[in-house]
Amino acid sequence: MFTGIIEDLGIVKDLVKENDNLHLTIQSVLASELKVDQSVSHNGVCLTVVALTDAHYTVTAIKETLEKTNIGALKIGATINLERGLKLGARLDGHMVQGHVDQIGNCTAVEAENGSWIYSFKYDASIGNLTIEKGSITVNGVSLTVVNSKEDGFSVAIIPYTYEHTNFNSFEVGTTVNLEFDVIGKYVARLHANR
Repeated sequence: MFTGIIEDLGIVKDLVKENDNLHLTIQSVLASELKVDQSVSHNGVCLTVVALTDAHYTVTAIKETLEKTNIGALKIGATINLERGLKLGARLDGHMVQGHVDQIGNCTAVEAENGSWIYSFKYDASIGNLTIEKGSITVNGVSLTVVNSKEDGFSVAIIPYTYEHTNFNSFEVGTTVNLEFDVIGKYVARLHANR
């Protein structure tokens, strides 16, 4: 379980394919504080640490993860949003994030405002996910508030701190992102659909 508050921008240092799996080695200041078998969110995808050094650690993404997220498209040198698991008893600064990506989306617009940015995204609504105005959404692991909710898209407003401390500053029109929709909203939608 995560909060969507990014702790570090990691750098992809190595990618090793093994059968249908992909091993990713990440450089991060968090590496020295991790342990093998710990969960870390990578662009919103919960992956397990399988090896580590003081400056790097390795995680493994399986076939399903590679097919349903943007992890398989990462290149060496790419920056990746990182967050360690939620610590019980700590403040919940974002919202409840599971690290289970529902689907990918694509950036359709980046608009610079006077001191902030508006990013718009489109996704395949036929899968059944939805957003609501002022509801929560997770984009590449970042907890955000939905503005301009549509049937197959939404926008988010990004403040300078988020722009500087996440990989949002590398997004452009066409960038593929991981989306995790609000868990409460997913349960409500499922209950409503089963009536």
